Amino acid sequence: MSAVALAAEQVPERHYTHHEGRGPTPHRSNPVVIHRELTTLDLRPHMRVAEYGTGSGYSTELIARLVGPKGEVTSLDIDTYLTCWANVIHHERGLDNVRCYTADGTVGFHERAPYDRVMAWCTPPLLPKAWTDQVAEGGLIVAPLPIANVPNMTVVAKIRVNDGQPTTEAVATGGYIEATASPKGDLDLPGRWVDWENRIPAPSWISLAWRADDDRLHTGARTALDRLLHAMHTEPYEGAEVDWPSWRTFAAFLGDPQLTMAGLRPDLWAIGHTTPDTAAVLQQDGTILADSPNSPSLETLREWINAWEGAGRPAPETYTPNLVRAVDGQGPAGWHLRLSR
Repeated sequence: MSAVALAAEQVPERHYTHHEGRGPTPHRSNPVVIHRELTTLDLRPHMRVAEYGTGSGYSTELIARLVGPKGEVTSLDIDTYLTCWANVIHHERGLDNVRCYTADGTVGFHERAPYDRVMAWCTPPLLPKAWTDQVAEGGLIVAPLPIANVPNMTVVAKIRVNDGQPTTEAVATGGYIEATASPKGDLDLPGRWVDWENRIPAPSWISLAWRADDDRLHTGARTALDRLLHAMHTEPYEGAEVDWPSWRTFAAFLGDPQLTMAGLRPDLWAIGHTTPDTAAVLQQDGTILADSPNSPSLETLREWINAWEGAGRPAPETYTPNLVRAVDGQGPAGWHLRLSR
């Protein structure tokens, strides 16, 4: 049995996720996925670990047990309610090697650095330089990272840091809630890169990779979302059931500047192509929507789908990850993750 599986036998997951004093924690991940990420993190006794995204505290105790009493775990979350309760629960369970703090994890936590390992359960806009600066030589970071500047297009990356420089060793299917500057209230709305949102008559939103070309009134985003909500053309996707992780990764890999993601219903995402004049998307349920049957965006979307099918619906793990240094002065310092084949 693996070290993670052995540790999991000692940690009552539901005690954390549905604690009778704090109540259920909505920000929680599937234990199977948590175990996968911690296996990738390769935790060993005596290590110093930073965890970004305390959540229920379940993963924190797993980490604490894997690094042992002489290890050290620093867990951060933007939500004070979660960190306060996690500290109490850990104390009650006799964990002396864990400290939870309320802080913005995207800037790291230099007070307790350096760290041998960094685990993130929230998605920053890019790999922050602060994280690589605070990792010990040869250390590992396991974190979800965007592969395009629209929401929900992520992979989980395993990153090795040597001489302050990160190298991606592997990527896997997955993603976690966006890192935000304050606790996230609406779990159906992405925390970043939403270019227009409707709340009435029903919630909907859209994200444009071409937002820099839109005007200050978000006319392009508003118009594109309206075209999709009142689509003049629908057709079924003729292939097998949509493999969403594969499709969204391929769409991001294409790097098309007109890439668009939308949520036309709270429980239904869509990915496609929009311009100031046309719009077309493929929804998770296999429905294709477009502004007209002769839409240029629809033609492009069909080309994307055919290319995806022709490539054999590749899994996210089959792409080659590339870290691209962010341009100085154009946002936070760090590296963007992009995929190639």
